Amino acid sequence: MLIIFEGLVCCLAVLLSCVIGIANSPVNMVFFYDKAVQDRVVENGLISKDKIKQNYNRFGLFGILPYFMFVVVSVYGINKARGFLDPFLQMSAVFLIEGFFDRLFIDWWWVNHTAAWNIPGTEDLKPYIDSKTMTRKWFGTIVGFPLISALIAAIAGLVVK
Repeated sequence: MLIIFEGLVCCLAVLLSCVIGIANSPVNMVFFYDKAVQDRVVENGLISKDKIKQNYNRFGLFGILPYFMFVVVSVYGINKARGFLDPFLQMSAVFLIEGFFDRLFIDWWWVNHTAAWNIPGTEDLKPYIDSKTMTRKWFGTIVGFPLISALIAAIAGLVVK
């Protein structure tokens, strides 16, 4: 039950990161969009390539890094998982709960089926997350998160006793 709660906390964190990120304009999070959309918003003078990179780095530092830290602290600190298998399974579960939320709610529904993420002058480039990108994101969720969990569990297994 605790793992589900931790997964839901991660879902809320990702949701809040996105809400804050697009609060003034979805252009602020255009780094999540395909390159064609990024190029168009730069061409239309809505943002510069440097600002896109800066926003991407800021999101990584204040959005992604704390997310990973929360999962590791939850699994090792709160749940007291030790060894390899238990932390691996717990981290995988938390990451997968958040990943499914991100793919289904944020990417599929919110970005592609509402106007919240629309950027003026790019409507012809919709869907913003095309099938190729969505396939890559699903692969990252289903395969990447367990691999990251295995890597963290393997390294932490050498350090955390």
